[in-house]
Amino acid sequence: MATYKVRVATGKDLMSGTFDCISLTMVGTQGESHKQRLDHFGRDFAAGSIDRYTVQCDQDLGELILIRLHKERSAFFPKNSWYCNFVQIQTPNCMTYHFPVYQWMDGYETLELREGTGKTVLSENLPILLTHRQEELRAKQDFYRWRVFVPGLPNYVHIPSYHPPPPPPNRPEWNGYIPGFPILINIKATKFLNSNLRFSFLKTASFFLRLAPASLGMKIRGLLDEKRSWKKLKEIRKIFPATRTTISEYVYNHWKEDQFFGYQYLNGINPVLLKRCLCLPEKFPVTDEMVAPSLGEGTCLQAELEKGNIYLADYKILEGIATVQLNGHQQYHCAPLCLLHCGPQGDLMPIAIQLSQTPGPESPIFLPTDPEWDWLLAKTWVRHAEFYCHEAISHLLATHLIGEAFCLATIRQLPMCHPLYKLIVPHTRFTIQINSIGRALLLNEGGLSDRAMSLGLAGFAEVMVRALAEIKYEDLYLPDDFIRRGVQDLPRYYYRDDSLAVWGAIETYVSEIINYYYQNDAAVEGDTELQAWVQEIFAECLLGRESSGFPTCIRTVPELIRYVTIVIYTCSAKHAAVNTGQLEYTSWMPNFPSSMRCPPMQEKGLATEESFLESLPDVKTSCIVLLVLWTLSKEPDDKRPLGHFPDIHFVEEAPWRSIQNFKERLAQISCNIQERNKTLPIAYYYLDPALIENSISI
Repeated sequence: MATYKVRVATGKDLMSGTFDCISLTMVGTQGESHKQRLDHFGRDFAAGSIDRYTVQCDQDLGELILIRLHKERSAFFPKNSWYCNFVQIQTPNCMTYHFPVYQWMDGYETLELREGTGKTVLSENLPILLTHRQEELRAKQDFYRWRVFVPGLPNYVHIPSYHPPPPPPNRPEWNGYIPGFPILINIKATKFLNSNLRFSFLKTASFFLRLAPASLGMKIRGLLDEKRSWKKLKEIRKIFPATRTTISEYVYNHWKEDQFFGYQYLNGINPVLLKRCLCLPEKFPVTDEMVAPSLGEGTCLQAELEKGNIYLADYKILEGIATVQLNGHQQYHCAPLCLLHCGPQGDLMPIAIQLSQTPGPESPIFLPTDPEWDWLLAKTWVRHAEFYCHEAISHLLATHLIGEAFCLATIRQLPMCHPLYKLIVPHTRFTIQINSIGRALLLNEGGLSDRAMSLGLAGFAEVMVRALAEIKYEDLYLPDDFIRRGVQDLPRYYYRDDSLAVWGAIETYVSEIINYYYQNDAAVEGDTELQAWVQEIFAECLLGRESSGFPTCIRTVPELIRYVTIVIYTCSAKHAAVNTGQLEYTSWMPNFPSSMRCPPMQEKGLATEESFLESLPDVKTSCIVLLVLWTLSKEPDDKRPLGHFPDIHFVEEAPWRSIQNFKERLAQISCNIQERNKTLPIAYYYLDPALIENSISI
């Protein structure tokens, strides 16, 4: 008789526990146990519990390789779901085996799980385990299928219970265009069968609990029914969030200043657009006479270009997109060009703005020496363009949608025992859930965003389609991006400094893990599951576009380290940089308007405070945008900072050492950032590792 000690951990979230009967079968190299119910006096498998059992077997089973969890009816209790974290088993010879689960069991079913040692397909030495990983992948690929989101954008997960609404009028080819989603009202739909995509009822509920009081408060005050212009700038202050921060107050007090306008290109919520300008484009005919007052004495425009002190923000990607009506008024937008100068003191200052891509008498170049309201309105048009480049490209496309594709490909092509699955899965937590909520509430036809953007949903999607068509694999390798844009030595660029530090920590961590499991290039090239994963990302995320430069196969260890670092950085720090500060930089609406109600200026000297207010979004639109950004900027209720991995996927000692080293490096980066911020007038903390979420979960 052999005695086995069993520990079963149930998830902590509400509704994770079950009253159903749970039984266990163990499979070892020397035999298989009989099915034995796990039951003791009192409640078993309550949420957050770790239950301990003793299981007797007729013989020693040898090395444990598989277990089966059986979930069956329990007396008169109705069927309910169970979320199991893990099972640990101690053998008679005191060996401990860890079996990661981290998934739901919904019905009366059997779930077969393998021991947690990481293995690639080339390192499998037992036919039963090779068969198990093949069946796991086949089942997941049958259940999780790709579907078209918007033609030209990354595809996303198909949920069998989902039925899309009709396409928008006159766009029948956009079938399934930014659809609604039943998850919001159907709790059952939040738990996929045998799913590695963990959906949380509490997370969905908390999302609405944040949104509902804020929207109700604005409704009671009548703000959501006001379609008029703001009467005065100070009146906009009444929709400011009650939870003001040092930065949101700074934005309110300094938003008109050229210095702060330039600062936002470096350390605001979209610090990835600026490029060094060594030669002015023909479409932007700025002259020495125009900018001489801004450059100061003893220099000229050509000299500053040659020194590398001139920078350009070009919004060409927005050109020619149609606008919509909001609240009965036609909206407008433009594709501006903004020239900036880095002076001797290190301040980045705007020196010229053109509100179109085509120069001419009807597209004057606005300058800091122009009348106050002309210059302020020109800068506001640039900030309006910045809204779309940030929200559509840097935020939604480059993190949420691409991250979701990374997540789904990982689930479909890598079995749970694969080292890359173990490495990447903490960075996919809640990503599909938050994107599903966003499609249902914010990005559906007639939803919040549809009622607050000049471009409407179709135009918003078109911006993303254009951006994806231009994305290059090399652009996602962060160190090269700063060099490519010529901003590697730009002073006071704290986003660059912090992102490179975090990138370095991730890259080192990834390198240690990958080098442990892949001893040579042949192990990488011969890993068929890895190659299928890479090919699926290329096909479903980049839509098979060869000009993107995304690999369709990976042949060497360094190539794999670079690829996985890109995936993890995109799903964690990259999202934090463009998401965390949204509310602080946008709650003062004139700094980041989502719509403009008057055409771009075609003459100088005509702008006034009244015309400025007439151009800004009306009261209702301003409130809707603030509600959206308020909801998207609240930290998750169950946040897991970068490097904190409470789910036990790796069981070997070497990966655990790498995780601890990773946490120590991140802690040092956090200390460095906090120490530096003590000396800054505006703290930059969006890439403080203590505040970076492991995954895109909000």
